Amino acid sequence: MLHAILVDDEESNVSSLKEKISRHCPELNIVALCYSAADAIKAINSLQPDVVFLDIEMPVMNGFLLLQNLSFKNFELIFTTAYDHYAIKAIRFSALDYLVKPIEIEELKTAVERATEKRSNMTSARQLEILLENLPARKTSFQKIAVPTTDGLQFIKINDILYLEANTNYTHLILTDSRKFVICQTLKTFEDILPPDTFIRIHNSFIINKNFAEKYIRGEGGQVVLSNGIVLDVSKRKKAEFLKAIGH
Repeated sequence: MLHAILVDDEESNVSSLKEKISRHCPELNIVALCYSAADAIKAINSLQPDVVFLDIEMPVMNGFLLLQNLSFKNFELIFTTAYDHYAIKAIRFSALDYLVKPIEIEELKTAVERATEKRSNMTSARQLEILLENLPARKTSFQKIAVPTTDGLQFIKINDILYLEANTNYTHLILTDSRKFVICQTLKTFEDILPPDTFIRIHNSFIINKNFAEKYIRGEGGQVVLSNGIVLDVSKRKKAEFLKAIGH
């Protein structure tokens, strides 16, 4: 059984989440309810829980500042938020979970199942580190991304990504040093979260880092040659968008 702490400045939100966990997530044992960031810092550092449900928006100190002030960070983190904002992108870059209020039962159960599975992988502290590194960048200049591979999580610098290739429900991610990872996410997922000023979807099957595009070969859609010499097709539908993105 995993020990959990719930953190939210709204007492009604804490009560509601506690009831849902008690009814639907028997693998969790709630050890503390916290209604302020200050109380949460004390409880987390003292009780060292396995899972923390953390509200993002709180008065005086929000959820991210709370995380920066913790000495104990080896827990699975599930954010709760009433709305979608810039921080969600940073959370997704870190491969962390978040639940949008009002929290749906099935989404809660799925998040808890993922936390239970991840608990044995010992990657929690590194995910928090990436989140806190990315947060100051706000909407655009994220530095690192945590991606789920077939055997765990891989932590990758954004600038090291050369291109991505779709493979049904998986994505092949290729780095500038020729390393290749099979990612347990679709290409669409990366299209949604990677910075659009750098990464361009040139085809149903490819997203490239435009900084490594060295040559364009004309054609109906054409082809782009990347810095490692690989040649990728540009679809006819994506041709104009690609040429605009690279300044033509």
